[in-house]
Amino acid sequence: MSELRFDGRVAVITGAGRGLGRAHALLLASRGAKIVVNDLGVGLKGDSATADAGPAQEVVAEIKAAGGEAVASTDSVTTPEGGQAIIDTALKHYGRIDILIHNAGNVRRGAIKELSYEDFELVLDVHLRGGFHVVRAAFPHMAAAKYGRIVLTSSINGLYGNPNVVNYSVAKAGLIGLSNVAAIEGAAEGIKSNVIIPAAVTRMAEGLDTSQYPPMDPELVAPAVAWLAHESCSITGEQLISVAGRVARAFAAETEGLYRSSWSIEDIAANIEAIRDTSKQWLFAPAPSGHIDHLRRSFAMAAESATQEAAKI
Repeated sequence: MSELRFDGRVAVITGAGRGLGRAHALLLASRGAKIVVNDLGVGLKGDSATADAGPAQEVVAEIKAAGGEAVASTDSVTTPEGGQAIIDTALKHYGRIDILIHNAGNVRRGAIKELSYEDFELVLDVHLRGGFHVVRAAFPHMAAAKYGRIVLTSSINGLYGNPNVVNYSVAKAGLIGLSNVAAIEGAAEGIKSNVIIPAAVTRMAEGLDTSQYPPMDPELVAPAVAWLAHESCSITGEQLISVAGRVARAFAAETEGLYRSSWSIEDIAANIEAIRDTSKQWLFAPAPSGHIDHLRRSFAMAAESATQEAAKI
């Protein structure tokens, strides 16, 4: 296979001053993309009082030293104005926006029974609302160009949850919904949107015992993200996992379940194992019509059962 390149493409990457975002920026730049390196340079908790332009500027310097093109952005994803300013940086310097990778993140830990509302909101501000702010700003330009690639960063916490990070888990789950809708609405506009579910040892792992982990450098994740961002990407509305060298697909599925014309509480209790039986599964791709496909198949099951009952009379 010939080398997959990004010549002529402009990529905005949030949280690109360190860790995963930095690895994504360096890889795309090495393949010809022009990069907007967005990073507020704050601490792990996302405290704006600790903002520092250094991390973004350092990545820009690395890219330029290697012969690439990049510009720094230190605007915050947490507001609509900040999201717009990040995208405007790409438009001002390069005249277009082809790729959006939302990777910015923060962590504020606490159990549900004690987590402050402020800590809940501040994590959603960066991950989930931040994702919407940059997608909302970029989407009209991608639609006008009839081309776009969106990659949003979720987490296994968003799939399965994790104790003491309800804010993080909620935000990461929400990004899957955002990507699905962007994929559906972007289908007719040449826009593809997907989710990366990464695991890497970065500063986000602070406080965890990683001594027994296999190699989990951010550079192991970057190729999957780069493929999702490439024009040859063949999927949309999907989720790729990248953890410790393993790349896989994550997806939501339904059991076939049971149909009855009426249910009681006792009926649910008596049939719960059959309802939960995973031997027969329904899988609907979000784009272009998963929502409608789900309804059609559910309605068809009801109609088929009704026909069978009528035939017995």
